[in-house]
Amino acid sequence: MSHAPQAGTGNVASTSIRGSRPRPSAERPAPGGRAHTAVVTGASSGIGAAVARRLSAEGWDLVLNGRDAARLREVARPTGASYFPADLTTPGAEERLTGFALDRVGRVDLLVAGAGVGWAGDFVTMPASALEEVIETDLLATLRLVRQVVPHMVREGRGRVVLVGSLAGVVGVRAEAVYSAAKAALGAFSEALRYELRGTGVGLSHVVPGVVDTPFFERRGAPYRRSTPRPVPPERVADAVWTAVSRGRDEIYVPGWLRLPARVHGAAPALFRRLSSVFG
Repeated sequence: MSHAPQAGTGNVASTSIRGSRPRPSAERPAPGGRAHTAVVTGASSGIGAAVARRLSAEGWDLVLNGRDAARLREVARPTGASYFPADLTTPGAEERLTGFALDRVGRVDLLVAGAGVGWAGDFVTMPASALEEVIETDLLATLRLVRQVVPHMVREGRGRVVLVGSLAGVVGVRAEAVYSAAKAALGAFSEALRYELRGTGVGLSHVVPGVVDTPFFERRGAPYRRSTPRPVPPERVADAVWTAVSRGRDEIYVPGWLRLPARVHGAAPALFRRLSSVFG
């Protein structure tokens, strides 16, 4: 049974980004003193729920999305958010969510795409269904939602998209080949789309966490057993999302020291592979 309010779930037509007139910065106050508005996906637990709590504390009006209706309702209740439980991999879900958000809050100043799933194990043993779920959830569903939301931001001349990636997408992680591939594609997408959005007033941020203390590892089929690096709380990623939004940052690693292995991987990949073979 769906717990989503039914008003405003109609389709929303997408439009082209190109040809838009340069507008003022996305960081200017909302017109007429209205509250800022945000859509947060993956908000039923973990990073998405922490982001919802942080944005609510900053006074934002929220529309939350997640697949677990009961948990999503529990996150939404103390934040006063509207919520739209849906699996974004189902056909047309991104259009229905966008339409619902526009009907509820009038516009979308911020999209935080935090929905994601993982799968742990050797690639050759990965079921086809798991492969498709990871790519659909972590990459394609996010791209489809961004494609719906961004044209509305461009017309307003303001807004920001925050994509929650992973260090696995920067350096690759053993036994998480497809998850690494999906997050790598998300990082490349964020870089390319940022160029397209230049001059429109719409910004794009890529937040890159390492290991985060969430139910993600239990759901991927294998718990996190390493002693280092230690998992960080999801609230720390939520703080990074807020920094990206409030300061207009393009890319943030969580914790910050993870930028070092990312740089070593980019500048000296052979050295990185040797170090990885020793330290894991």
